[in-house]
Amino acid sequence: MKFIISGRNIEVTEGLRAAVEDKIGKLEKYFTSDTEVHVTMSVEKDRQKIEVTIPVKGNIIRSEQVSNDMYVSIDLVEEIIERQLKKYKTKLVDKKQSAGFFSQDFIEKDYMDEEEIQIVRTKKFDIKPMYPEDACIQMELLGHNFFVFCNAETDEVNVVYKRKGNTYGLIEPEV
Repeated sequence: MKFIISGRNIEVTEGLRAAVEDKIGKLEKYFTSDTEVHVTMSVEKDRQKIEVTIPVKGNIIRSEQVSNDMYVSIDLVEEIIERQLKKYKTKLVDKKQSAGFFSQDFIEKDYMDEEEIQIVRTKKFDIKPMYPEDACIQMELLGHNFFVFCNAETDEVNVVYKRKGNTYGLIEPEV
């Protein structure tokens, strides 16, 4: 695995780099040796955050963990990614597309599906054109943490969502 490690408001020391390569390197049994692993460590007050992104063809495997100790965050993020890989193996390893990114052992080994993804409810509703700010108000009135709407400015389907710190995000399609 090829590690690309960066830091925001933190110096990536040799100790941190070694901890990342050692702990996340355990995931190497799932990937080919030329798989890139993007690791970003950041510090905000007493929050030690690590984000790990592993792009594979057609998918992105990603996790972020926060704790008050960067080494704890590193341990947590490795466990989460390993659990994701085992849980979604059959969806990730499509023989035609992305099997080339995964090791042969991972492809051949069977893992128990903890939970099969199952859609249990379908909702249909009218999408009325509105501005993103109005969509945020509607989302708040409904008590949801995201809202799908037709953007009155662009005439495209967008999503607004609630972020940490009582802020909002907007998802727009890229054409």
